[in-house]
Amino acid sequence: MDISLNFLSSIVQPSDAFPWVNLQVLVLKNNNLNGAISQLICNLTSLKFLDLSNNNMSGMLPPCLGNFSDDLLGLYLGNNSFSGFLPEIYTNTSSLRVIDVSHNQLRGQLPRSLGNCTTLEFIDLSYNKFSDVFPFWLGALPELKVLKMHQNAFYGLMEEPHEDNVEYFPELRILDLSFNSFRGKFPSQKIFSGNVMRGVTRNQSTYMNVNTTFDANRSVSIFFEEYYSITITNKGVERYYPKIQEALVAIDISSNKFERRIPEFIGNLKGLISFNISGNLLTGPIPSSFGNLTWLESLDLSQNKLSGQIPQSLAQLTFLETFIVSNNSLTGPIPHGTQLISMGSSSYEGNPGLCGDPLPKKCGDPKAPRLSPSKTEENDSGSFEFDWKFVLAGLGSGLVVGVVLSDVVITKKREWFVEIVKTIKLMIGNS
Repeated sequence: MDISLNFLSSIVQPSDAFPWVNLQVLVLKNNNLNGAISQLICNLTSLKFLDLSNNNMSGMLPPCLGNFSDDLLGLYLGNNSFSGFLPEIYTNTSSLRVIDVSHNQLRGQLPRSLGNCTTLEFIDLSYNKFSDVFPFWLGALPELKVLKMHQNAFYGLMEEPHEDNVEYFPELRILDLSFNSFRGKFPSQKIFSGNVMRGVTRNQSTYMNVNTTFDANRSVSIFFEEYYSITITNKGVERYYPKIQEALVAIDISSNKFERRIPEFIGNLKGLISFNISGNLLTGPIPSSFGNLTWLESLDLSQNKLSGQIPQSLAQLTFLETFIVSNNSLTGPIPHGTQLISMGSSSYEGNPGLCGDPLPKKCGDPKAPRLSPSKTEENDSGSFEFDWKFVLAGLGSGLVVGVVLSDVVITKKREWFVEIVKTIKLMIGNS
């Protein structure tokens, strides 16, 4: 039964004419439903999809929601005002593939029984009041693709897991930890070791979804499909994706308290399209390995304590549309490359030591050839040779000749200067 996008304020009571108990799909999203979830929901023992999102519902989530996990594939409760705790999953044979409880007032720790849901692909916990450490135990879920924990009260260090031979988050491609209270050094490399993040299966054009086929009666089969959707900050703004490509790889750990250096291993995540680490306490240089992120479209490093120069390797990121390094302590010239100099000045503001286009502070002619160390040394020694010859010639011929020679040294070739010096020596000898 799908009666979404209406103005319903309550759910019709079951009757003999409409036996709710047989429902496998119940979609009531985008209505005006209010109040708590009816206990009648607990009688729907055949449910595979329950979608109550985008209503005005409130109250505690009934514990019976955990009983549906044997057959339930999708649980959508987002954008309501539910409070209390997320129910435990009461089975080890869960079929749950997507759970979206975003935009509510849920609190407390995540139920550890979510670790039983080995088919989970999508978890959205954003805009709640969950208070817990980072759930490394979710890394054992073999199919998890999206983990969104934006704007909660998650906290603490994200220390390395103790197990060395365990593969963590093998299919993860979207991780959003932004606006929490995580601290300490940059998150463990083990979180980012999935195939898609490393670009192994980058060229996927399909979209993430959950679907099933079930028998309506003896002669009719029904195919039901629901695409995953998400809102993430990409290219400096919040973007809503009604469908998510399998190849979309995004990491957002902004607005936490991460510190120390950005690790070089980020350069191995060649599938990355969006990377946001703004609003932390990160120090040190921008890793030159970022130049390996050839698919990167958005990079936000702003509001940290980064220092040093912007690596020249970033100029080769031809897909880069958004690059923000404002409010750091970066110095030196902005590397010349079509993508970097095309960014607005706001992308670089708050770094007094930076210069070059598009900033008002210029670094000189960027096209001037740079001398190699060997040529620089050769020219330095040549200058010294010119200086003492100039002095000798000046002493022998007077100040006027010295001034003339000075002009020759600056404007003519070295060979001319040598010939003139020889001539002057002969004149002095003959006199």
